[in-house]
Amino acid sequence: MPKLTIKDVNLAGKRVFVRVDYNVPLKEQDGQMVITDTTRITSTLDTLKHLLDQGAQLILAAHLGRPKGKVVPEMSLRPVAAKLQELLGRPVLFAEDCIGEPVDRAVAQMKAGDVLLLENVRFHPEEEKNDPAFAEALAKHAEAYVNDAFGSAHRAHASTAGVPQIVAARGGQCVAGLLMEKELKFLGEELENPARPFVVILGGAKVSDKIQVIKALLQKADALLIGGAMAYTFKLAQGQPVGVSLVEPDFTDRATEALQTAADRGVKLLLPTDDIAAKRVDTGQKDKKGRPVYAYENPRVAKGDIRDDEAGLDIGPETAETYAGVIAGAKTIVWNGPMGLFEDERFAKGTLRVAQAVAEATQKNGALSIIGGGDSVTAVNKAGLSDQITWISTGGGASLEFLEGRVLPGVAALMDKN
Repeated sequence: MPKLTIKDVNLAGKRVFVRVDYNVPLKEQDGQMVITDTTRITSTLDTLKHLLDQGAQLILAAHLGRPKGKVVPEMSLRPVAAKLQELLGRPVLFAEDCIGEPVDRAVAQMKAGDVLLLENVRFHPEEEKNDPAFAEALAKHAEAYVNDAFGSAHRAHASTAGVPQIVAARGGQCVAGLLMEKELKFLGEELENPARPFVVILGGAKVSDKIQVIKALLQKADALLIGGAMAYTFKLAQGQPVGVSLVEPDFTDRATEALQTAADRGVKLLLPTDDIAAKRVDTGQKDKKGRPVYAYENPRVAKGDIRDDEAGLDIGPETAETYAGVIAGAKTIVWNGPMGLFEDERFAKGTLRVAQAVAEATQKNGALSIIGGGDSVTAVNKAGLSDQITWISTGGGASLEFLEGRVLPGVAALMDKN
């Protein structure tokens, strides 16, 4: 059911609680946290300007990182407030908390056309628990609710599910922002009856993360192209040598089922016929989670002969061209997940070739192309091709769950169009 949007209602003069996705990448520079990619901020500007043009007062709520219910200064939204003020071209107030006296004080100063950004809602453990009292505190000043944070819509948290329930119970309107509207259009309406051939490209590390979306898309797609580490779980299921590639042995049965479903339905499910493999070397170091850090040496093209001490880290050149050929004939394309360890230039060629093929199919053949998932988006941006894609989704896990056909709590909480 289509949702009401800010274009369908008049919020003039109202205090509007707007859930945005400002979970931006930050790095420390000269003792300050600096935003390295503003995409998630700029993507909300149309919604904010529309509401401000109506004379609404905006109370913006967002999360940043995973502070686990504690105040983590490095995850403060203060730098986001400064950047938003710069991009919006008008003052943005910042509250030192998302509830209580700091918010009351800031709201008391607000007038029509003002913007207030609340501190990270995840500094409170009650946010992720969708605690009713916390949701009530968040919603204290709200006369209407707008969700423009598709990337968080799959979470039943206080700011995505609890607040709209409270606002609606008071008779307030709860609607989608313009970014949310586009996400639902491209990932929902456009894929209900996709133009064919419909080609799905799936990469990333784990079959376990994607198996449900694989099952769902096998009912719709004409071709499914598998890359990334998840391909090696499929290869393991087929008895192929995978060396020390990242695999999930517990999911080989699911991979076999998917291969059989594809065969039964006449869907092309393609796996890499060659790989870029490299020798894995333990550096003796540990990452932040205590896991061993590996280096990779002597990369080579492997054709079904990944050695015991090697890991597959990218699709090979033959596979890249095969996949590009399938993509070239597509009329609808969905891509989620890189083809390899693309952060390392030695293992980025497969992902970049796929990005190039998707852009070419879009520009030359008029294909509808939709890319979701942070790493896929990063790869397209890295290739300088983002302006040649039909739609780049802001949702990672939300995109996958929506494609699986799941109801997203943050979407379900919004008012339906009649």
